[in-house]
Amino acid sequence: MTVFSTESFADHEQVVFVSDDRVGLRAIIAIHSTRLGPALGGCRMYPYADEASALRDVLRLSRGMTFKAAAAGLGLGGGKSVILGDPRKSKTPELLRAMGVAVNRLGGRYITAEDVGTTVADFAWVRQNTRHVVGLPEELGGTGDPSPTTALGVYHGIVASVAHRLDRDLRGLTVAVQGLGNVGWNLCRLLVAAGVRLTVSDVDAALARKACAEFDAQAVEPDEIYAVQADVFSPCAMGAVVNDRTLPQMKFRVIAGGANNQLAGDEHGRQLRDKEILYAPDFVINAGGLIRVASEHEGFNSTKVDSQVKAIGATLHRIFELAGRTGTPTQSAAMQLVQERLGGGNSGRSANNGNNSASNALAERVA
Repeated sequence: MTVFSTESFADHEQVVFVSDDRVGLRAIIAIHSTRLGPALGGCRMYPYADEASALRDVLRLSRGMTFKAAAAGLGLGGGKSVILGDPRKSKTPELLRAMGVAVNRLGGRYITAEDVGTTVADFAWVRQNTRHVVGLPEELGGTGDPSPTTALGVYHGIVASVAHRLDRDLRGLTVAVQGLGNVGWNLCRLLVAAGVRLTVSDVDAALARKACAEFDAQAVEPDEIYAVQADVFSPCAMGAVVNDRTLPQMKFRVIAGGANNQLAGDEHGRQLRDKEILYAPDFVINAGGLIRVASEHEGFNSTKVDSQVKAIGATLHRIFELAGRTGTPTQSAAMQLVQERLGGGNSGRSANNGNNSASNALAERVA
């Protein structure tokens, strides 16, 4: 396994490999950028096939967090951590406390929170050994589960995307939602309230059946979701779902969902543009949860959070218009917005330093 030569390593500032044999902890913490502030990003626990897969995931995710925070206008950088292991079998209070020790050693450069395979309640254990944690239970002074706020941001993003691409509101449209976890489920609730017809899929068949009963939805098998007749595809599960296999099946007008890293490769953004499928860049549309937990770090203000989450729609409008003027994929237009923010960072370093050059290189790779 290599690190520096990994494509996703890009311009990461720091990658830390963590081990504590006493509690079975093996983890990786990736800090992509602290240019705008401390790196904030969730801690994912997942039974990765191997260490290389875990490294690739954490590097992609932490880089995405830099973009997400910058696009949302937050004074934060991007980071992420992953714990190698099955959360249903290996997650213990001792392991979580040990992860808190690892985070604390970084002295505030990285702030952690819940993610796939971890919960808000888990971070009560992490918090015992570090104060550099957000997304805490309300009884510990946190704001609880950020998933409903992520879903709300995705909803506003879908409204903006549909208005731009179809020049209409949501009532009567069909949306295909992939993944019925906390974000997907809350998104379904918002969409149904807006008069949307739902097609859903999830690897958990019982959850899909429950969604059919609660939302009057139609369920399809996970591999069938890409070819359904729907106006909007909303991926809310794992990443890389727009790829060489799935993209030829797609007849959607809009792709707008809560999953991270939805494009398997940069070329798929160009292919979506060529197919006239409007893509809402994932690191822009799914920033609601980050906005909410970031408010814990700065001092929670619900009015400010609501305003920032609603502004996701306006940010997407700006990106879509820029992409239209320049003839570039929306992902590339979103990266231009990120570059503007990173280039204007108040970090005390020159905007022409190596970090900014690396950001330019990143933008070229997604162009």
